[in-house]
Amino acid sequence: LPFDPAMPHFRLETWPPPPSFRRSDPRRESARRCCCCPITRRTEQRDRPPHDAEMVLLATAVCTKAGKAIISRQFVEMTRTRIEGLLAAFPKLMNTGKQHTFVETESVRYVYQPLEKLYMVLITTKNSNILEDLETLRLFSRVIPEYCRVLEESEISEHCFDLIFAFDEIVALGYRENVNLAQIRTFTEMDSHEEKVFRAVRETQEREAKAEMRRKAKELQQARRDAERQGKKVPGYGGFGSGGISGSSAASMITDAIIEPEKPKMTSAVMRADAAGLACEAGLYIIRPSGPSKALKLGAKGKDVENFVDKLKLEGEQISSSTKRSSEVAKVLSPPVNVESVHLKVEEKISLTCGRDGGLQNLEVHGMIMLRVSDEKQGRIRLHVENDDKKGIQLQTHPNVDKKLFTTDSLIGLKNPEKSFPLNNDVGVLKWRLQTNDDAFIPLSINCWPSESATGCDVNIEYELQESTLELNDVTITIPVPAGVGAPLIGELDGEYRHDSRKNILEWNLPVIDAKNKTGSLEFSIAGQPNDFFPVTVSFVSKRNYCNIQVIGINHVDSNSPVRYSMETMLLVEKYEIL
Repeated sequence: LPFDPAMPHFRLETWPPPPSFRRSDPRRESARRCCCCPITRRTEQRDRPPHDAEMVLLATAVCTKAGKAIISRQFVEMTRTRIEGLLAAFPKLMNTGKQHTFVETESVRYVYQPLEKLYMVLITTKNSNILEDLETLRLFSRVIPEYCRVLEESEISEHCFDLIFAFDEIVALGYRENVNLAQIRTFTEMDSHEEKVFRAVRETQEREAKAEMRRKAKELQQARRDAERQGKKVPGYGGFGSGGISGSSAASMITDAIIEPEKPKMTSAVMRADAAGLACEAGLYIIRPSGPSKALKLGAKGKDVENFVDKLKLEGEQISSSTKRSSEVAKVLSPPVNVESVHLKVEEKISLTCGRDGGLQNLEVHGMIMLRVSDEKQGRIRLHVENDDKKGIQLQTHPNVDKKLFTTDSLIGLKNPEKSFPLNNDVGVLKWRLQTNDDAFIPLSINCWPSESATGCDVNIEYELQESTLELNDVTITIPVPAGVGAPLIGELDGEYRHDSRKNILEWNLPVIDAKNKTGSLEFSIAGQPNDFFPVTVSFVSKRNYCNIQVIGINHVDSNSPVRYSMETMLLVEKYEIL
């Protein structure tokens, strides 16, 4: 049909094709599959017919009121100088006394919308449909708050690439796509159902392997106790040091045989990673010889412990294990039995350095409360925190948390009460820090006294729990001993010990230290000098935190009704040394 200047919006052309045809274009589908690759889009834009440039959306930009471009996305070939010039001329074209949504020049049209101190600008040709442009502009304006918490220049610059990817979903090859805000969010997230299924299968396999490991460990411990009651020889290792290991020391060296559950077929790399992870969790330490040898087969089934160890020795492996370490790792890593849709994790890490004469050199405690919400109905909540700390810790809330509300009412809630906490993410809402060199803050004091004698050194080690509110589990005090002088002669002992002649250490193991078991001692004699027994290191775990900070309740924002939640508290040791 001939072109009618009086009806510019009803001109008919053979290009562009209708939207349904454009979406089935193979080039278009390729561009959608590679939406994060701007080179693909620019290459396909050059393939369009030359007269198509008169009918496309030229560019979109977020700029300041002075015309400075913060972020700009061009949908046709356009140099940086030209787009900066167009945006610089935009503020000069606006009439201050009139309210419009567009301004025009001889070549382009600016369709704009104010965003507080900024402008959302859409640059089009003068032949474009102004109604469609306004609808497109509104969609652009709704995308910005999805990625930026505040409409400021710094926030938009920080999320510039997220915004560009979202802009590419709205306009492709110069034309508006038939998408809404929910579809844009889905396309940019690039969520994969296959990945979720793979991760779920992987986590299930790991849980089954851990359960099988714990079951096998219990069977071996029961077999050891039965053998001790019947007076039989407990299976152990020989060749460690001069005299080997026997008796109670050998009982702690029983190797844990892990029966790996049947898994679906996976690549060899994934299977090797699974095997390595399970071996570490079981407390197995594999020392490979310098020459070629066969791989460790975790799936090998032996009738008893001795057969399992013999097979490993035949394959050229040297295996040492620690059931103590296995139980400790299982306790630390195992999740709570019942996890509610609102789950809290209170975690503290302690780092301590003391002198051998008793002076505290440095003590640091870092703590954090992490919140995980798995039900969107429970997203708008507030946490009631009870702070009974008298040690002088420094508290810090998340930037999105209402600090005034926390200071006055000890409540942790978002600044905007209409928003919800993120789903299925561990969000740190409160953290604290304590640093001191006051001896009164030492939770567990260790006193090591080596005294020289005619035959070597007599070493006396004592511990005392100074923080009586704590209950320390799986405590291990490690003392270095001289190499090549044999095993130490143990005198007085509270708890258990293990001598590792390969690492040249003596481990003093105590299952629990609490208010009822505050003190204990170990005495042994061995050849050496007093400096040979330092530094002494300590490791433990606890289900009570060092700083008295707890969450005592969670309520809904609107109804103030209580919310069911689960909580786990953990105190871990990063470094605990007596130098």
